[in-house]
Amino acid sequence: MSQEGHFLDSAAGQMKSDVKEKKSRSRVGVIATGLLGGALVALYAVAAPFVAPALRKYCLPFVPATTAQVENVLRVLRARSGTLVDIGSGDGRIVIAAAKHGFQASGFELNPWLVWYSRYMAMREGVHHSTSFHISDLWKMDQLELKLASELPGTAKVVACRFPFPTWVPEHSAGEGIDTVWVYDAKTFKTHLQHGMSRRTMRGAGPPQ
Repeated sequence: MSQEGHFLDSAAGQMKSDVKEKKSRSRVGVIATGLLGGALVALYAVAAPFVAPALRKYCLPFVPATTAQVENVLRVLRARSGTLVDIGSGDGRIVIAAAKHGFQASGFELNPWLVWYSRYMAMREGVHHSTSFHISDLWKMDQLELKLASELPGTAKVVACRFPFPTWVPEHSAGEGIDTVWVYDAKTFKTHLQHGMSRRTMRGAGPPQ
């Protein structure tokens, strides 16, 4: 075979090798792209319920309680014991922390992913016997102030995190900024409720016959 023929054969072999290598790289690229896309979809599927717990007109995103906020809640409740109920319990960290300090604690949360995660964390932290988590739509609780004032015993304390109640006057507060917690005494807001009902009854009553 001539030198020119040998050169052509070598060039052809090199071209075939380059084509195979490009195809191999292409397949690897497709697989890598597929894995990345799948990972992003999986990440969104897991994260979306945490970020947006409900697709509705009024929707508050899930914002985990900070360490300072949990400490503030425990500080204002340090002289108390018994039952604690967390409305909008999120990932359950306040409920779990309260259970570790001797409370029989329950959490109510709209997002089922967060409820399941809270139950898992309570099991992991060894406080599942003193905690419970329930899926509950808080947006169906019209006039929450009125509901709590009507149903809570006079010895109860209500602690609000990040958002104070609109009309109640807090007994005291702890922390600052987003870590602020407000404490409300049930005797106070139940008394205000009773006075308000009495005034409405008097206004509704007609003149004596």
